[in-house]
Amino acid sequence: MSILTVTEITKYIKELIEKNRTLSNALIRGEISNFKRHYSGHCYFTLKDNGATIRAVMFKSKAQYLKFAPADGMKIVAGGYISVFERDGQYQLYIDHLFPEGVGELSLAFAQLKEKLAAEGLFDEIRKKQLPVLPKIVGIITSPTGAALRDIVTVAKRRHPGVQLCLIPVQVQGIEAPQQIAKALGLFNDKYKVDVIILGRGGGSIEELWGFNDEAVVRAIANSNIPVVSAVGHQTDYTLADFAADLRAATPSQAAELVVPDSKELSRYIMSIRNLLESSSRNIIKNKKLRVEQLNESRVLSNPEEILNSKRQIIDFNIKRLEELFRNSVLKKQHQFKVSAEKLSTLNPLAVLARGYGIVTNTEGHLINKTAEVKIGQNLKVTLSDGEMLVEVLSISEGQNEERYSR
Repeated sequence: MSILTVTEITKYIKELIEKNRTLSNALIRGEISNFKRHYSGHCYFTLKDNGATIRAVMFKSKAQYLKFAPADGMKIVAGGYISVFERDGQYQLYIDHLFPEGVGELSLAFAQLKEKLAAEGLFDEIRKKQLPVLPKIVGIITSPTGAALRDIVTVAKRRHPGVQLCLIPVQVQGIEAPQQIAKALGLFNDKYKVDVIILGRGGGSIEELWGFNDEAVVRAIANSNIPVVSAVGHQTDYTLADFAADLRAATPSQAAELVVPDSKELSRYIMSIRNLLESSSRNIIKNKKLRVEQLNESRVLSNPEEILNSKRQIIDFNIKRLEELFRNSVLKKQHQFKVSAEKLSTLNPLAVLARGYGIVTNTEGHLINKTAEVKIGQNLKVTLSDGEMLVEVLSISEGQNEERYSR
């Protein structure tokens, strides 16, 4: 028996496993745990059930086509082959296909992306824009060969022959469809200015409609400055484009009916407005005419002199009243002035001097009230009614005036 190295025995085991038909094309059911997506794009996780676990890897070349996001706890069915990872000497599952168990891959991807975009607010009603009442140019994004375009054009031209239609042809299914649809929305917003956009196609399976569930398409609709009407599929078919659009139509034909106004209905509406304006104008003129007739019959216009005479009498009365008030006011002010003048005359020091009194001050002008304030030989100034004189104090007698006036 020969002695083998670890590498040799590991390669031998690997060859045995890879030659096994069951292990080279296996379908395994299990639950995902420890899921990790490497920056390289490769996915690593463990697949387990109640009795065992197996390591699994899905390389970027396969993982990039997944429609859903694998996560811990998700029950899946994995298809691929089992081989040995030589460095660790462990066998593991190399996955080519991955499907969620119990629910379709696309259905799960739809639910996951819807939840993600709804959390960002892309479907909120507050973001919805109103459609223009009278669009001049309607943008259309659809297949140039599909029945959707024919239905939109037929209904639009029937309802309003003058409306302009601008088509950007795109694929509405297949791998190129999402990129073309998103680009067309950008062109309408940046280059070909239209009033409203119809994005549509006929019905189909979820796979055929999947381009309208693409994240890039949904974001392009939500970011559009021009109102977008989604007309994808039949009434029972919903896509994520329907939730992001400003309005959803069940069919392309209904989208044209919602976007393009009926010219006949517009004519009837305009005629009804015209009739209403004419009726209102007639009523206004009738009321104004009646008012003029009433004014012609009024006293103001029929006998204006009488009105003026009455006003003249009122003016004369008011003038007389003002004159009386003015006269009384003058008399009152004259009386008040006379009383004040008499009070001032009584308090006038010159009037006191006229009665024989004098004002005595020292030579500095300070008033002398008492004998104690002067000395013998001091010069004083005496002011009389007709002039001043300078005197000298020869003697001082205290208390004589008090005795004189107390008797």
